[in-house]
Amino acid sequence: MNILFIMVDQLRFDYLGCTGHPSIKTPNIDALAAQGVNFSQCYVQAPLCGPSRMSTYTGRYCHSHGATWNGTPLRVGEMTMGDHLRPLGMDTYLCGKTHAAPDIAGMKRLGIDPQSTTGSRIAECGLDVWERMDGEFPAGLPNLSSTYQDYLRDKGYESDNPWHDFANSGEDEDGNVLSGWKLSSSTQAARIAKEDSETAWLTTRAMDFLSQANDDTPWCLHLSYIKPHWPYVAPAPYHNLYGIEDIKPVVRSNSELANSHPVLAAFQKKRVGKAFSRPEVRDAVIPAYMGLITEIDDQIGRLMSHLDSLALRENTLIIFTSDHGDYLGDHWLGEKELFHDASSRVPLIVVDPSKDADATRASVCDALVEAIDLAPTFVDYAGGAPRGEILEGQSLRPLLRGINSSLHSYVISEYDYCFKAARKTLKQPIGDCRLAMLYDGRFKLMHAEGFRPLLFDLQKDPGEMNDLGENPEYFETIQRLENQLNAWYRQHHNKTMTSDAEVFKRENGDLRRGIFLGFWDQADMDEAHRTGRTGN
Repeated sequence: MNILFIMVDQLRFDYLGCTGHPSIKTPNIDALAAQGVNFSQCYVQAPLCGPSRMSTYTGRYCHSHGATWNGTPLRVGEMTMGDHLRPLGMDTYLCGKTHAAPDIAGMKRLGIDPQSTTGSRIAECGLDVWERMDGEFPAGLPNLSSTYQDYLRDKGYESDNPWHDFANSGEDEDGNVLSGWKLSSSTQAARIAKEDSETAWLTTRAMDFLSQANDDTPWCLHLSYIKPHWPYVAPAPYHNLYGIEDIKPVVRSNSELANSHPVLAAFQKKRVGKAFSRPEVRDAVIPAYMGLITEIDDQIGRLMSHLDSLALRENTLIIFTSDHGDYLGDHWLGEKELFHDASSRVPLIVVDPSKDADATRASVCDALVEAIDLAPTFVDYAGGAPRGEILEGQSLRPLLRGINSSLHSYVISEYDYCFKAARKTLKQPIGDCRLAMLYDGRFKLMHAEGFRPLLFDLQKDPGEMNDLGENPEYFETIQRLENQLNAWYRQHHNKTMTSDAEVFKRENGDLRRGIFLGFWDQADMDEAHRTGRTGN
């Protein structure tokens, strides 16, 4: 079976029609949900692009792989999806964003040429590059080169930086360029035809891959869109497809400011949090954000039609998800980074075309799942046995086939804010800027090193506005969740060289090799031979 792994950037769990948004138009993504399983309780392992993706690509927690911030490379030796799938005979390719940074120092130490096939795969999370497109070519950095920039220039968008000047900027009535970095520009249409946008171009490149894919070799294509991530600028007609009336009510209360946890308060004071606390910012940005999502949906429809034209749908596992959410002003915050559902919970739709999955088709699965479950799922569908000593997630296949009803008793997410201004605001040592979330399906605990925990009861408080961290009635609940989190921290996270099967295989190895340590006499040795046990 082939695997089409679609990831979008910064899409909240609740901004699709099939996940409950009252007015957004996402018929093609909704159609995928109608053909597969819509996982309603999927959480990422870090609410930030880089570490979230590194966890997804490795199937491992941040605590295990160590790439806890954007621009922090996965160390040489970390196995990723490509490393697990390629030995099973599956080609693995990237079309879009990974947010990966190469471990140049590690490759240099080991004598690996970064330009070699091995070096390139290390730099791209084990994937072969069909098209790399991370976006984010800031204004003020001219002559930046990329395939997409070259494409735009060839299409007549003349600029040192057409990504910024056309794809992510608007224009006023006098023809002045309105930079997408200014949130006030979100109401304007991007200065680019919709067929030339980042989203459309990446879809075209993915279609090019599908058209040339070898029928004899199964493939995994990671199509990774860079929207609806900021800049929040959409091409026409998506820029004004939605209005103020389509904006969901903001989820926040004044009490969150009056008695805020120190860490939460530090992030609320960030410029982006203050910006999204203003109604005019939300009124400008959210319709554009929704337009970018509908643009993605239209391109998903285009991609699915192409998949059908190639007769590939019936043997392709399709996954649609996001790397994290977007606060959009909820809880007086913007962007992501903390653990409210707006930030750490993402949509996950999986379409298994086989008959064995017919029983769960068009269903909503409320089981707790994690983004790291995708890597072992892919290995499972590629015909391999997920290596449990390396992969910390669990294959979703039993849930997709209706065999199991749950995989996890809790989910984990982590965040390291040492690079943020909050570290100085909170006067925290670099090594203590650790946040971790444990959610058991009802209670969500946020551990903040050096501070009291936060606690939310999502059964009674789905909006997560009532922090119970100082409520003595919940002391036992907090203690229970902290004990679970501490037990999780104490697990083997880097025992990656020896499987449980190998441990069992090595039992009584000394005796089999003729090493008789601690025996008193021949009778002891004869007994050990008879029972097959050394007594150790």
